[in-house]
Amino acid sequence: MSTETIWNEGDLDDLRRDFTDVYGGRTVLVTGADGFMGSHLTDALVGLGANVHAFVRATSSGALNNISHLRRDLKVHFADLTDRTSIDYLVRELCDAPDRPYVFHLGAQAHVGESWHRPYETVMANTVGTLNLLQSIVDWGLELEKFDTAGTSEEYGNVRDDVTDHHTYDDAGSLILHERSPINPKSIYATAKVAADFLTMNYYDAFGLPGVVTRMFNNYGPRQNPRYVTGTIVTQALTRPEIELGALEPLRDFCFCTDGVRGHLTVAAHGRPGDVYVYGQGVNISMADWADLIVRTGVEQGFWPDDRRVVTTEARKRPGSSDVMALRVGHEKLTLETGWQPRISWEEGVLRTIRWYAENRERWIGRVDWLPTGSPQLAAGS
Repeated sequence: MSTETIWNEGDLDDLRRDFTDVYGGRTVLVTGADGFMGSHLTDALVGLGANVHAFVRATSSGALNNISHLRRDLKVHFADLTDRTSIDYLVRELCDAPDRPYVFHLGAQAHVGESWHRPYETVMANTVGTLNLLQSIVDWGLELEKFDTAGTSEEYGNVRDDVTDHHTYDDAGSLILHERSPINPKSIYATAKVAADFLTMNYYDAFGLPGVVTRMFNNYGPRQNPRYVTGTIVTQALTRPEIELGALEPLRDFCFCTDGVRGHLTVAAHGRPGDVYVYGQGVNISMADWADLIVRTGVEQGFWPDDRRVVTTEARKRPGSSDVMALRVGHEKLTLETGWQPRISWEEGVLRTIRWYAENRERWIGRVDWLPTGSPQLAAGS
């Protein structure tokens, strides 16, 4: 396996022990394969010996940012979820596979903040794109082993007063979110993902398409877009003394990307069609404490000096009352059915994430939404 991958030999040994019998030699489609989570999942599937078809959004350059090291090990399909014709070409080709393919549907516009700036693109990619893929599979009669739609913890939103008693709380009164917890999406992104989840279940009910939904809780790690909170903390700390963030009070349940990939592989291998599975670290942390953990780790490991400070800016807050205040998963269902557990601690995950950003500056410096000290040209997109 290429040195580009974050999967070390121990990780790979565990993957092969748990999943080679399931995915080795099997046909697999990954949408969003060049994205953050999609690329790590693609890495894992190639390492397991799967016959991987990578669905990548077509651009004029045809550049692959995260899976170029796998170019000889898989088949890339440059297509677009919002273009039904390109999806039909792909599904028609998969009909010639010698087995029933697995589909991991991770392709999406996945940034909450961007969904307010690009609402139509978000709904088209996340909802209509999912519909296009599901309908094409039905129309062409493609028989699948499993269809995993990647949902999000953002679908739960905040607790509504009228359904408080439908939620689960621990002994200290903290909210725990399960598969059947009421949903209350607070962003266009979350609403579009709710629709994608329900469409997956609709096609299971109507056509027997073996769909499952995986709601992941706040994945983070190498290759993530630096505009997400973990990346924006790390990249600012690597570049300047002041780290600008939005609200510091919200609580999030952060799960390292390799644990997230194992969640997808586990649910697709063992999950029941027509069912929903949630997973994450199982504990949460405030944005203020998450930033403090990252900054302290970077200082202790020598990635930046000890003069870093966090400040709140209004421009980085979510609009109006749309922020989600507390996300924490209860993954008992997945654990009881399959034995899945998170394996990477926050301390280890944060260190691995910082190291990647520090060693791959050219991969993110042109994508940040803040101005590095002494670099006015960055604002112009150079």
